[in-house]
Amino acid sequence: MFYYVLKYVLLGPLLRVAFRPRIEGLDHVPASGAAIVAGNHLSFADHFLMPAVLRRRITFLAKAEYFTGPGLKGRLTAFFFRSAGQIPVDRSGKEAGQAAIREGLGVLARDELLGIYPEGTRSHDGRLYKGKVGVAVMALRAGAPVVPCAMIGTFEAQPPGRKIPKLHPVVIRFGEPLDFSRYAGMEGEKAVLRAVTDEILYAILSLSGQEYVDRYAADVKAEEAAKADRGRRFPRLPHR
Repeated sequence: MFYYVLKYVLLGPLLRVAFRPRIEGLDHVPASGAAIVAGNHLSFADHFLMPAVLRRRITFLAKAEYFTGPGLKGRLTAFFFRSAGQIPVDRSGKEAGQAAIREGLGVLARDELLGIYPEGTRSHDGRLYKGKVGVAVMALRAGAPVVPCAMIGTFEAQPPGRKIPKLHPVVIRFGEPLDFSRYAGMEGEKAVLRAVTDEILYAILSLSGQEYVDRYAADVKAEEAAKADRGRRFPRLPHR
């Protein structure tokens, strides 16, 4: 119930007025039945803008940190995500990934719409990064189509570190559903999972026009954080 109050009464109308998002290809999202909407992830605002424009309810796999934050802010964030029907995902290891897949398959088994960001984390620089194969596993096991989605302009509206979004034109573009039935029963083949994932990412890339990086975003973030830390601990001395 709270999901629909947010969408139609509290948050949805506000987002539409503030951002006036232009929606393209909404008819590509199936009106019924199980389907996966796979999108790029540029901003915290993505969690709210995409559900606000869809005709159907969508359930996202959200990182567990949104449900475990400290203090009043953490409790309010956890309450919001739980009330909106979002599923916490522990991203700390292989077993955690399997748990996320099981949760996602449960959503699809109920013929519902599942939202997922194949990159696994928000882009920190606006580029599109290599996708993780969990989306392929779920698509093949459930036999569900995958609808690629591109969020355009949300990085500029709310880049990482910015708490309050600024007004900026936003486009939400949905592509034609991708059918992977030709790979039915092959979800145990690593090469097949990579091929399916890359096809999904290419479809997102074609819609978004982003620069593509063939590396995992989490790895690049970790490397850049390590370099920044070394720079703070061992600053360069000025030349004489």
